[in-house]
Order: sequence, then structure tokens, then C-alpha cells
Amino acid sequence: MNTAPGPLVLIEPNAHRGGGHHQRTLAALAAVRPGSLVIAPGGLSEDLAPLVRSGARVAAGPAGPAARILLAVARAAARVAAVGQRVFASRSWPRAVRRSPHQVTLLARCLTEAACLRTARRLAPRASSVVILSASEALHGAVALLGGTPHLRFVHEAVTTEDRPVRWLGRLARKGEKRVIALYPTAAVRDQAGPGFPHLPGVVRAFAVDDGRPLTDSERDGARSAFTIPADAKAVCVVGGWWPYKDISTIDTALARLTAPLHVLVCGTPLDDAVLTRWHQLPDVHLHTVPGPVDDQVLRLVYAAADAALVARKSGVGKESGLVMDAVRLGVPLIVSTHDPELTARLAGEPWTRLFPAGDPDALAKALDQLTADVPARPGPSARGALAMSSAADQAAFLTDTYARLTKESR
Repeated sequence: MNTAPGPLVLIEPNAHRGGGHHQRTLAALAAVRPGSLVIAPGGLSEDLAPLVRSGARVAAGPAGPAARILLAVARAAARVAAVGQRVFASRSWPRAVRRSPHQVTLLARCLTEAACLRTARRLAPRASSVVILSASEALHGAVALLGGTPHLRFVHEAVTTEDRPVRWLGRLARKGEKRVIALYPTAAVRDQAGPGFPHLPGVVRAFAVDDGRPLTDSERDGARSAFTIPADAKAVCVVGGWWPYKDISTIDTALARLTAPLHVLVCGTPLDDAVLTRWHQLPDVHLHTVPGPVDDQVLRLVYAAADAALVARKSGVGKESGLVMDAVRLGVPLIVSTHDPELTARLAGEPWTRLFPAGDPDALAKALDQLTADVPARPGPSARGALAMSSAADQAAFLTDTYARLTKESR
């Protein structure tokens, strides 16, 4: 009798996008479970090429007629939503009309996820776990019913809520929620998204994992040389795209108030060229720009050149910070805003973290100036415990155990 465990099925609808902590977590999980099945409906980005070398099977297209039909309808719905967003962008339209394309987007994501589950059912009928790594914040039960497969789903944030037509559809499919467990990376996301789905089981679980590859001294020395940063100079990195929840304005004001020289490495996309031009002209700022998206090796180079990673978000943003997680797993000290009370409580008192009040440029400027005399310690292997970050192997084991419980309870 064959008792070998089935493959770990990892569904990542965003695998075609440039590097981020979602893609790194996907690669790390696949690497610790040889024979994993990765389902990427949009294909893989170039920086995920190591997935193929890791021994993972990659399904970049639907398998089976049901999956093909679901994905075709999903893509048609996505096109309709994109057109609708352009047509109804003006605030002169009633709010319900402006929101309607986003409701179609929720439906498109639901159908895409269902197509992926149908593909998983066809290619890995005895999977040890099926998990959607970047799941929609809505229509959880409908995904399970249309996909015909119990699954776990990481819900990273609640951008769009269900309006009446989508909510009715969700109610019709409510029994499908018994075949789903939602995984929320932070308690704040659970508190934001969970109340809308009182019958959906949910667990708070950090998403990003430690891949066991901290920066080495040779990487740090090479990065300093690559960016021509003197050994005795101080440097911070600002990584990631400048999205609305990032507090770039506070960083902007703080840099103008520095009293000591500082090298600033900016890496990501999108960026604001006007702001970068202003930073380049500041007397105490030595700016190094690395436009994204970049592969993992370049990202490691940016982190390696920095004495600390700067993370500034607007107050109230509570979703998991991939930048915080990346800095800790790589061994880079942090300068972090107090935007999230839970994260602040975890980081307070840690020797590898400097906190500053969210939205306070004077406090940030002071923290940056203090790097000259007092560089924070590097986070060691125990630091991931402060963030409840698991190793990739432990995360894979958690997903397998949780899925076994779900399938047992949903029979």
C-alpha cells in the first residue's frame, strides 16, 4: 500500500508579477517540499525560474474542461472590469456605479481561483494540502463550490467589500465556507475582513517565511563596493513600490531635515521621479536608485549595502509588511513607523529595531541622524520569533496539518 504523502499544491495567481515577498514565499515553500505542484494561471515571472530547478511541477494553464471554462470566463470578466474602471473613473458617477467594476473584479478573481482548484483536483487528486497564497477577500464559499476542492486561502488585505449582488451570490454559496479555512497574516487583517464572513473559519498566521539565507559578510562588503559607499558612511534602504499606504511624504520631509550625511538606497516600482530629484539635491543625502522590479540577487545587494531598512507606512495600515519580514530574515536592522499597534508591540525593545511615531518627520530625521553614532544590532536567527515568522519547513508542515483537519471536518 502506498502511504507516501501527496504533493503540496501552491496556487499563486500573482506569480507572473515581479518579485515580492509573495513570490519568495512561494519559492521557499516549493523548495522544502520536492514534488510540489505550483499553479500559476498567469505564468511565472523571470525571477521565479528557480522554481523549475527545485523539482516543483508548474501548471501555467488550466487542466480539464471545467478549469478551462472557468478561466476563460474569469478573463472575460477581468476585461469587462478593466473597461468599466476606465469608463466610470470620474467621481461624477454615483458611488454604486463607480464600485461596480470592482465587484466584477471580485467575481473574476473568484472564477480564476476556482479554475486553479479544478486544475489541482485534476493534477493532484491526493494532495497533502491545497493553498491559495494570494486569495481574494470575497466569495470564499463560491470558490470552494465551483472549484470542487477544500482549500486554505491567505487573505492579505480587504481592498473591496462585497456589494449587494456579490453578497447575494456569496450567501447562495455559504455552505462552501465549511470547506475553507482563511489564513490572515495579521490580527488587523482578520479584524477587518473576518466580520463580513461570520461562518468562515479563520486563523491568524504569518505568511512570509524564513528561507534560511541571511546576508553574509562578503555580500555586505561587495554591496558597499558596488554602490561606492565608504565603509564608515551610514546608509538606509527604502525598498518597494511607492503605493498609497506608504508614507513617502514623511520620509521626504525627514530627509530635508537631516543634520548628518546619509546614503539612501531606493529600490522598487512605481517611484516618483519628482521626489527622487528633490532627494538627489539635498545636501546631506547621497541617493542611489535601483528601479524595479528586480530579481532576488539585486534585492539582496540593496539590503546588504544598508545599515538599516526604513519602513514608513501611514497610521492604521495593519497588513503584513513584507519589507519588515525580509529585513529580519536577511539580518538587516529596522527603522519602522508605529503605524500598526500589533507590530509596534512586537518590535518594541528589540535591539535591532528603532521605532518612530507614524507621520512624524522630526522623529524620523532624529532616528536617521542617530545612525552616525548608534547603528542597531543585526537581527539574528531568534529575531523571527518576535514576528511569529516560521521557517519554510514549519510553514509547510502547518499547511499540511491544517488541511488534514479541514478535510476531515468537511466530510
